[in-house]
Amino acid sequence: MSEVEVITLEQPSVKDPFEINMLEPDKVSFSRSQGGVFQGIIEGQAYEEIVLFRVFPFQYTTQFISVRNPKNEEIGVIRDIAQLDEESRVEIDKELQLRYFLPLVEQINSVKNKADLWIWELQTNLGPTRIIMRNLHEFMQFPSENRIILTDINGKRCEIRDYQALDSNSRSQLKDVL
Repeated sequence: MSEVEVITLEQPSVKDPFEINMLEPDKVSFSRSQGGVFQGIIEGQAYEEIVLFRVFPFQYTTQFISVRNPKNEEIGVIRDIAQLDEESRVEIDKELQLRYFLPLVEQINSVKNKADLWIWELQTNLGPTRIIMRNLHEFMQFPSENRIILTDINGKRCEIRDYQALDSNSRSQLKDVL
């Protein structure tokens, strides 16, 4: 009888697409190029362009930040930007503010219901604005106890960071719709 040789082939390692790579704060740094492009060094590899997303955009504004390449492939997740060096924190904060433009409501002038639409006249940190909603339940989100995100029918959003901190007239306007 002849001897049979058994050859085992190693399977190439395939990355699990659902595996989350939590980035270590001391192994990342972020900055801007001379042209203003957000870039970084992650685990020893330089990336000329990086895109950021909040994994939980309403609940955690500075935690669980998804770091991706321009092809939208995730490189890893930052647990909390507070753990990073100062330059990285500043640049990440700027980048997130650009991506998640969210004016802060300073005053509610009026909330009226006309022709099945809710019309909000607001003063924000960026000036006056109007939010129009079809119904309150679909267009108001409550990510935490006193925080409210308002979204109008065209997708424009603004935030009431703490409705208890608003002036009495604003709280009265809000009380009528809550």
